[in-house]
Amino acid sequence: MRDVYVVGAYTTAFKKHPDKSFGDLAREAYLGCLQDAGMADGRDIESGWLGNCGMGLWGQNSIRAQALFQPLVEEGLFPERVPMFNVENACATASTAFMGAWKDVLAGTHQLSFAIGVEKLFSPDDPSRTAALFNQGYITAQHDRLVAEMTRVGDLIGAGFETGPDRTIFMDTYAMQAKWHMWKYGTTQAQIAAGAAKNHNYGALNDKAQYRFQMTPEAVLQDRPVSYPLTRAMCAPIGDGAAAALLCSGDYLATLAPAVRARAVKVAGVGFAGGKYRRLDEPGLTRTAADKAYKMAGVGPQDIDVAELHDATSFCEIYQVEMMRFCREGEGGRFVAAGETGPGGRVPVNTSGGLVSKGHPVGATGLSMLAELATQLRGEAGPRQVKGAQTALAENGGGVIGMEEAVASVVILRKDG
Repeated sequence: MRDVYVVGAYTTAFKKHPDKSFGDLAREAYLGCLQDAGMADGRDIESGWLGNCGMGLWGQNSIRAQALFQPLVEEGLFPERVPMFNVENACATASTAFMGAWKDVLAGTHQLSFAIGVEKLFSPDDPSRTAALFNQGYITAQHDRLVAEMTRVGDLIGAGFETGPDRTIFMDTYAMQAKWHMWKYGTTQAQIAAGAAKNHNYGALNDKAQYRFQMTPEAVLQDRPVSYPLTRAMCAPIGDGAAAALLCSGDYLATLAPAVRARAVKVAGVGFAGGKYRRLDEPGLTRTAADKAYKMAGVGPQDIDVAELHDATSFCEIYQVEMMRFCREGEGGRFVAAGETGPGGRVPVNTSGGLVSKGHPVGATGLSMLAELATQLRGEAGPRQVKGAQTALAENGGGVIGMEEAVASVVILRKDG
């Protein structure tokens, strides 16, 4: 199989950017990515993939990438006649854009392909935009079926399913997943809080993170309740941002300067999976995606040195360390609370701060995870650096179908040499 490399990666600061447009954020991410790759311009880019979910709510559908990059073309900053592809896949949107660029190079039809994700969730002039975006992340025609499934699970474990006007249905479904795990395996709210505090403490070290303050598990537990067992500090915030990556072939990489080649990161494995109304006793779709990625990369969970997992809520980290096979099913709470996903642990997770601290601009999240892992594998992560990291994993899920996501991506990166 053809080798594919990440030669450039960049993420904007994730925060509320009321003064920046989608175009402003995309411009920063694109130019930052070129600079990271040591390129003065993007003349060799042969295809571009843009991930976004919310631009339609701001008035631009259908040709979102073209709308954002046409000004860059006219300024001579982006090459003319390059096809741009628009993708949308809920919270896994940016990973889907990455997959498109990866496949372009993998297939041999392109030498250099570009992927970008951009999102604005903060809308001070019209807050309904934010709610509208999240309300599209499940099968809307099956709203009653989703509620019935959550109610069924709640009845099974003796916990009611409730929704509220001050939160999205996603927080309530995540809360039900957490409550089921607590009922089945004895996972505790304190264990969820331990993971949340760890990620906030990592985020305090990341100058691109939306939340940059340390927290204790006790402070996490005392924060405002959202949907039991979740408190505000356990939930990803609303914010804006963009992230991007340049992917190239081995042949193209050989033409670049030695300093650029030395920072290239190999895409070792990629796995995607689709969601369903699964049985409660069967693994989730992220297990399937992970197993595909492990097989392609020729590695196992024991080989992963650092990981970024999709913690839209802090319970997700507990669940996903199980699905990634970092620990046995049911042991995620104890694994996280024991410090195994923190500094010096078995596999440090969410060194960026994770979604709960770094932020979660939906269409940009997956690529921001990969940018963090590229930084780790290059040894450039500063105070949050995982010593000797050579192999990294990113898990990014999107949407909801019953008790799991609608789509999931797992990407394994490796730094050779």
